[in-house]
Amino acid sequence: QVQLVESGGGLVQAGGSLRLSCAASGGTFSRYAMGWFRQAPGQEREFVASVGWSDDTTSYTAFVRGRFTISRDNSKNTVYLQMNTLKPEDTAVYYCAAKETRTSSTIYSSPRNYDYWGQGTQVTVSS
Repeated sequence: QVQLVESGGGLVQAGGSLRLSCAASGGTFSRYAMGWFRQAPGQEREFVASVGWSDDTTSYTAFVRGRFTISRDNSKNTVYLQMNTLKPEDTAVYYCAAKETRTSSTIYSSPRNYDYWGQGTQVTVSS
């Protein structure tokens, strides 16, 4: 069983930056694909970014590409989401998710593929 705990959310002005962290425990972290998702009030949970066993394999949704960077530190069992040039429409609860995979380059963008989820961290961007 894998436990995920997000941190780093908060209130920031438009144009600012935040770095989210997701600390994992249980399981073999280095063999998990990791993803970040977000959910705004009244909306479905949507894909933000994912990473394979290392930073060599990453994927981003179009509306964050060039502004957000996903990375991981397997020695710390932690995945990060660096968010720059934040916009009010980035306001949401951000969740990290994990899925054990068989290959280093396997990543997923659908929340249905992930087995483990954190509790979420609120990100609010003011205009």
